[in-house]
Order: sequence, then C-alpha cells, then structure tokens
Amino acid sequence: MKIFFLALLLAVFPCYLTLAQNTCLDKASLKTLDAQYEKALLESDEDFLENLLAKDFIWVHNHNSMTDTKDALVKRAKNSTATGNTRARTQSNVQVIILGATAVVTGITVVDRGPKPTTYHFMRTYVELDGKCKLLANHTMAVPEEK
Repeated sequence: MKIFFLALLLAVFPCYLTLAQNTCLDKASLKTLDAQYEKALLESDEDFLENLLAKDFIWVHNHNSMTDTKDALVKRAKNSTATGNTRARTQSNVQVIILGATAVVTGITVVDRGPKPTTYHFMRTYVELDGKCKLLANHTMAVPEEK
C-alpha cells in the first residue's frame, strides 16, 4: 500500500509542478504582453484589446482628464480616426512586480502625436484569470517637461 501511494505521488507531483509553472504571470511574458498592448493602441487593434482587457477594465488618464472602460476603449479603437493621429508609442524603463495572481507593470511611454512627443508614466495592473492574463487597470500621468 505504501508503495502504491509513493508511486502515485511520484506520478502526480511532476504534473503539479508543470501546472504550477504554466502561468502568464512571469516578468518576461508580461513585458511582452504590455508591449503588445501599446502596439494595439497604436494600431487600433480592437480584437486584441477585446481579448486582453478584463470585463471591468478602467483606464484613468492624466489628472483624471478622461476615464475609459473596456467598452469605451474598444469602441474608440474601432474608430481608427480617433487614434489615427498617433505616430508612435515607445516604452522604456519597464518594471514588473508580481504578487500572487496579480502583477503591476510600470514604465515610461513616449507618445508622438506631433508636434512634440508627450512622455507618460504608466502603471498597469494585470491579473491571471482562467490561465490568461487580463489587463484590469491602467493609470497614465504626463511627465512634466524639464525646463
């Protein structure tokens, strides 16, 4: 009987380890996913946004000048003229903090809409839900220009 339980444990334990390691919440994957989010914003990729954003997604823009929900952001992406003036979105200094089934990704995004690019600090919260990472919240704040 002890041999049976030992054999069962040896058979099940590697499967458990494999499942425990299959998570979207690792630093490299999140940095890649967040860069894809920036690209989706630039290209108005409503399908990507629809799949990435959590049902209760919220985006608080600079000084709460605007607040987006999932529906509002996807709708704006469908109207490519609303985002068509953005020429580039470039990320830097991206950092990831993971705690349990939640991750916070922070960094800098330079958005070029002309005539001068605007630099934003961002903080985005990702959660793992049913084995997939979902973007739950985004907060962006313009970084003042140095004088």
